[in-house]
Amino acid sequence: MHIWVDADACPNVIKDILYRAAERVRLPLTLVANQPLRVPSSAHVRTLVVPGGFDEADDEIVRRVSAGDLVITADIPLASGVLAKGGHALNPRGERYTPDSIRERLRIRDMMEQLRDSGVRTGGPATLSQADRQAFANQLDRFLAGLPRP
Repeated sequence: MHIWVDADACPNVIKDILYRAAERVRLPLTLVANQPLRVPSSAHVRTLVVPGGFDEADDEIVRRVSAGDLVITADIPLASGVLAKGGHALNPRGERYTPDSIRERLRIRDMMEQLRDSGVRTGGPATLSQADRQAFANQLDRFLAGLPRP
């Protein structure tokens, strides 16, 4: 099992939670980004820099993810691709995507895109709160606790 992070947009506080979790459970954690990242020195944490460009990091994660892997992303199409390959997806606010929830999220995303294209200002996501960070940490812990132990 491997943890992949869509790192370009992942908040640093979430990355810090992931670094600690990777050390604690001794799982490989790879942050995929369009630029070099600073990460702690660890046998379990590495970065993968991909060329800049639209969806390059997302496409690379989908190429590399295996069934059972966990991907951290707020990107709905990426989460959909991960689920299609048998992986798991969790967003930085602690929402675990499922095949049912991803269909609804894709519909909402498409509707919001149509609104933006027609000139409606939809705003961006709310700032990550302490409750969001706690929800993420809790959901990550539940996921990791359910993994088989060697």
